[in-house]
Amino acid sequence: MKTLSKSLVFLLSVSLVSPVSVFGAEPESGAIPLVRAHAHNDYEHKRPLLDALDHGFCSVEADVHLVNGKLLVAHDLNQVREDRTLQALYLDPLRARANANGGRVFRGGPSVTLLIDFKSEAETTYAALRSVLGNYIDLLTSFSDTGAVERAITVVISGNRPIKTLSQEPMRYAAIDGRIGDLGNEVSNRIIPLISNNWSSLFQWRGIGEFSESERAKLKEMVRLARQEGRRVRFWSTPDSVRMWKELLDADVDLINADDLSGLQAFLLRHTGEKRRESRD
Repeated sequence: MKTLSKSLVFLLSVSLVSPVSVFGAEPESGAIPLVRAHAHNDYEHKRPLLDALDHGFCSVEADVHLVNGKLLVAHDLNQVREDRTLQALYLDPLRARANANGGRVFRGGPSVTLLIDFKSEAETTYAALRSVLGNYIDLLTSFSDTGAVERAITVVISGNRPIKTLSQEPMRYAAIDGRIGDLGNEVSNRIIPLISNNWSSLFQWRGIGEFSESERAKLKEMVRLARQEGRRVRFWSTPDSVRMWKELLDADVDLINADDLSGLQAFLLRHTGEKRRESRD
């Protein structure tokens, strides 16, 4: 038998000793963390959160309703179930992954965004969320007037948002999902670190035909303004299509909405340079 080369022996030994990929992905799924991938209405997948993480998504969205003191995950109130709590579907699994991966959801990876869309009244829902988050403080990015400390999970509140109440707190374990109209209003990016908007309310293009130069310039200017203020950008109501994803990526949009997890994952991984850059973030 011919002697194996040193490089081949090394690769075989790595694969036998550890399932962690050469790009530094966490061991459970072997997925490369994709910092731009956002799982829209993530809870509607067969395996909430877990399907997204297995595809490398670093941002997930959960709609919640406050029902009898519990934060129940569902799109509509008539769909809530007692066992589908925010803790059971998201916070507890995220904690388990972080504990298994040295303090990060993806070993050596970025903070994972948990976008919580309040479907019930803002103030009472936030009071319940604040109480729940108190049990996960060691995992949560914290925000104060003097700065932010990034940890495994970054919670951002969308939907019915308690903007005034949250902004008056000296220490916060959640932030606010802003709107395009919040750009230039001088609210700290430690209160509003993310700007999200309905794509169809701002642009005519739906991913079919040509994206006009005027709309492309408008998109890039929105991203530029947000970046200037230290905020990330996301759009919802975008179709799951390669053409849409390419325009968003070319404009440097931070979070790309998708229901098609495998489609967006494949797109980001095959985009020139994306594989190596995403794995380092």
